[in-house]
Amino acid sequence: MTGLPATQPDNSRATAHAPAQVASWPPDVPAPALAGNLAWARVIRQALCTEGSLDADEWFPVSSGAQEARREAAAAIAICQACPVRSQCLALSLRHWDIGQHGVWGGMVTAERASLRRQMLAHRADALRYFTDAAVAVPQVSPFPGCGG
Repeated sequence: MTGLPATQPDNSRATAHAPAQVASWPPDVPAPALAGNLAWARVIRQALCTEGSLDADEWFPVSSGAQEARREAAAAIAICQACPVRSQCLALSLRHWDIGQHGVWGGMVTAERASLRRQMLAHRADALRYFTDAAVAVPQVSPFPGCGG
């Protein structure tokens, strides 16, 4: 899978690759495939992690650094790589950060998802700033020509 690299400026963390359809999805904008409880139901029903082949602790690395956490969660991440709902799982974790900030979701550890989420939110803020500034710069035109107001 390809996606946007989520790297820190100091290169102290590993490069993480998110599925492309998730990397472009803002976490606060409803996506048709991820609307409401149906998204949760689909992930829970189809996710490979629900088969229970690993101990629950293997999904929650204790290290905060991305490289160390990936090593600790290698078995869980390997399951995610083949999961049919990996993208949806990752998107849900980014959208519902209150629970999605913990453990492995969509094949990514907490540090990687936090970096990806920061990038997505920064991109969204830049876009809103651009369109807000552009709207202010557009001269107001009267809907009634010749009325001046």
